[in-house]
Amino acid sequence: MYGERSNGGKHGDVFTAPFVVGYMLDKVGYTPDRDLSHTRILEPSCGEGEFVVEIANRLIKSASKFGFDANEAFCRNVRAYDIDAEKIVKCRARIEAMGITLTEECICVADFLKTGMEKTDIVVGNPPYIRYENIPYEMLDYCKYTFSTFHYRCDLYVPFYEKSLALVSVGGKHCFICSNRWLKNEYGKKLRQLVARKYNLRTILNLEEADAFQEEVLAYPAITLITSEKPSDSFEYAECNHVEELRTITPQTKPMPKGDDWTDVFNGISGNSDFQTIEQQGFKIGIGVATGADSVFISRELPEKVEEELIMPSINARDLRGDRFQWQGEYLLNPYKKDGSLVNLKDYPRASAYLEQHKEKLSSRHVAKKSPSRWYKTIDRISPELLSQPKILLPDMSGNTYVFVDKGEYYPLHNIYYILGGSSTLLRLLAAFLMSDFVRNQLSAVTNKMNGGFPRWQTQHLRKLRLPKLNAIPSDEVEQLLSLYDKRNVASLNKRISHYVTAGS
Repeated sequence: MYGERSNGGKHGDVFTAPFVVGYMLDKVGYTPDRDLSHTRILEPSCGEGEFVVEIANRLIKSASKFGFDANEAFCRNVRAYDIDAEKIVKCRARIEAMGITLTEECICVADFLKTGMEKTDIVVGNPPYIRYENIPYEMLDYCKYTFSTFHYRCDLYVPFYEKSLALVSVGGKHCFICSNRWLKNEYGKKLRQLVARKYNLRTILNLEEADAFQEEVLAYPAITLITSEKPSDSFEYAECNHVEELRTITPQTKPMPKGDDWTDVFNGISGNSDFQTIEQQGFKIGIGVATGADSVFISRELPEKVEEELIMPSINARDLRGDRFQWQGEYLLNPYKKDGSLVNLKDYPRASAYLEQHKEKLSSRHVAKKSPSRWYKTIDRISPELLSQPKILLPDMSGNTYVFVDKGEYYPLHNIYYILGGSSTLLRLLAAFLMSDFVRNQLSAVTNKMNGGFPRWQTQHLRKLRLPKLNAIPSDEVEQLLSLYDKRNVASLNKRISHYVTAGS
């Protein structure tokens, strides 16, 4: 239904490691030392049966201890579904090999999101990971009209959360291992609202650095335990680098998040009124221009092909690699006037001739098809005044330690986020803070690390960062911080900022 991944597996198929399966069943109290004869349990996306097999194993042991019929209890209380008929065949075969005679309804082929079902005491499992762009149109429409949490460009696991949470009986438990992106990203906003309002978040175990699955995948997993009780004032949180730590780690007690922004809960500075966001301090956060045809609008040869007044030096992530600011000589063609309207190509014969050479390509873009007469526009409007403004430059994905400040010489492209506003001194001071562990730790708390172990600079994440009020920092402290910034002395800068933050909190 969802196609194949690059490794040959199907989208959504990521099988949970047996150790993690056992741990999660322990967390929800489905253990063989208890009488499980009347405990209803649901696995909404069972695959080939990693959870269901262990459920059967524990039920059989409980039946032996408490003297009930395991076969009858399984068929009455266990429900498992999957959309893939081949996987259901394998899952049923594994259970029947354990001596259980199955009915049709206990393990069956069904689309969980479209199937009516009764309440259950426990929901446990690993819902499918299907990115928004891989969800078929019919299913997209269904989710948009059916699930209140299907927000922005969310993954299919989000409605799996919503529906399965609604099925948990009073006092029941819900435990998923799933991507942790819903805890941080925009698309998880409405799911966070729902959990904070209606349920009791008991535990989050972040396994971002651990191998929680049977293959190596970039899933950024976390185990969440949620109960159908009124929200409490706190929950447990822990980060595990290895799944074996799950049984020995001591979680931290964190304040229960409210609403949809859980940032302060995870970055550890909740409630400190001395900290403000970047925008609250008068700065503006933006992203560089998307043209829709970089090969046409961005080139080193533009000075030779179009009028000088229509081009400007441009900067992209490639120019800011390895803590070096090394401009590659590329220019951006700006087809706009200062008022935001497109220039008349008749006034620029060289630019007109150049763009006409590429008219077929430019006209085929979606942005051009919407307004054919404006076929040479870029996706984003270009604001010439941005060129001359001092600004912090942050490559979207970067392993850089140093944060660069452009004095007002380059126009940022779409893989560069920028911050402008305030004096040049405040901009450099902000850049110094952005280099620090104090900020990088916050960033790691609200985003996911990419290949190479570094987080992404993105507008939605930058807006969540909390900093001391920069214009209230004493001038002598500012001088020391800027001196360390200019020298790129990150170790000493970290010490100064850590000392200042701790002293002021």
